Amino acid sequence: MKKTMIFTLACVLLLNIGAVYSTENQKIAQTGFQFLSVMSDAKAVAMGGAVNSIEMQSGALFSNPATMAHMSEKISLSFSRNQWIADIDHNQVSLALNLMNGQIGVFGLSFQNVDYGDFIGTQVADIEAGYIRTGIFSPSAMVMGLGYAKGITDRFAVGGQAKMAYQDLGPASVPMEDIPDSTKKIDNDLSVWAYDFGTLFKTGWKSLAFGMSVRNFSREVEFSTEGFQLPLVFTIGASMDLMDLVEWETDFDQSLYLSIDATHYRSHPEQLLVGLDYRLMNLLSLRAGFATSSDEEDLSFGAGVSQFGFQLDYAYTPFGVFGNVQRVTARFSM
Repeated sequence: MKKTMIFTLACVLLLNIGAVYSTENQKIAQTGFQFLSVMSDAKAVAMGGAVNSIEMQSGALFSNPATMAHMSEKISLSFSRNQWIADIDHNQVSLALNLMNGQIGVFGLSFQNVDYGDFIGTQVADIEAGYIRTGIFSPSAMVMGLGYAKGITDRFAVGGQAKMAYQDLGPASVPMEDIPDSTKKIDNDLSVWAYDFGTLFKTGWKSLAFGMSVRNFSREVEFSTEGFQLPLVFTIGASMDLMDLVEWETDFDQSLYLSIDATHYRSHPEQLLVGLDYRLMNLLSLRAGFATSSDEEDLSFGAGVSQFGFQLDYAYTPFGVFGNVQRVTARFSM
C-alpha cells in the first residue's frame, strides 16, 4: 500500500509541474536548429514523446541515452521516416552495440538528416516588382552522434551522447556597407557540437522506473551577427506496467505501460507528456499519447508489430491546420 502511494504521489507531482509550467512560463524565439526538437521515432511519438524512462534500445539516442544501457540484445538497429509538416522530411538511423553483455557498456551511433525541399531565392532590387530571383536553393540539416551507456548496477544506469549538428540555410546576397549599391554573397551554414546526458533508475518495486535527461546542451552560436542557442530541454519522467498492480492471470502475456514525462524547454512553454503502450504477447502493441501546451499536436496514436527480432512501428499525429504527420520506424535486433 505504501509503495502504491509513492507511485501515485510521483504521478501527481509530475502533473502539478506540467500544469504550473504550461501556464506561467511563456518563451518564444530563443533558439535555433529547431529540427533537433522534432521526434521521428514512431514508438516515441505514438506515446506522446513520453519515453524518458522507457527502454528504447538504439532509439534511446534520440530521447534518453541511458535507457539503452540494459538492453539484452548484442545489436540494435533502427531506421525512422518522418513525413513532417510543409513537405519537410526527417530521416534518422541509430545503431547500438552491446559489448560483453553490458560489462563494457553499450556504444551507439546516430544519424539524422532533414530535407526542407527546394526554395526560390530572391534579392531586394530597385525595380517595379521590388525584387529579383537569384535561383533555386535547398536548405538542409544533419546530426551525427556517438553515444555510450553503462549500467552501474542492475537498477541504475547512466548514458550520454556527443553529436555534431549542422544546418545549411542556403546562400544570400547582402549589401556591402563600404561600397554603395554593391552586394556580397554569404553562405548561411553552421555546425556546432551538442551533448546529451541521461540517467535511468529502476526502483526494484515491480516495474516502476524513473528517468532524467538533458538534451542539446551546447555553446551559443550565430548566423552572421545574430546569436542563438540550441533547443535545450530538461526532462524527468516515470513509467510502470499497470498490470503489475492487478492480479489478473491469463493464458497469454500482456502489459500496459503508463509513462509520464515533465519537460522544461528553453524555447517554449513546459509540457506534460503522457503515453500508453499496450503489448500483447510481445507481438502487437497499441499506443496513444497526449501532450499539454501544444497548439496543434496534442494527441498521437500508433501501433507496432514484432517477430523474430524485427519490429515495425507506426505513428499518426493529427496536426491541426497542417493536416497530419505520419512516421514509420523499422527496428532489428539480435
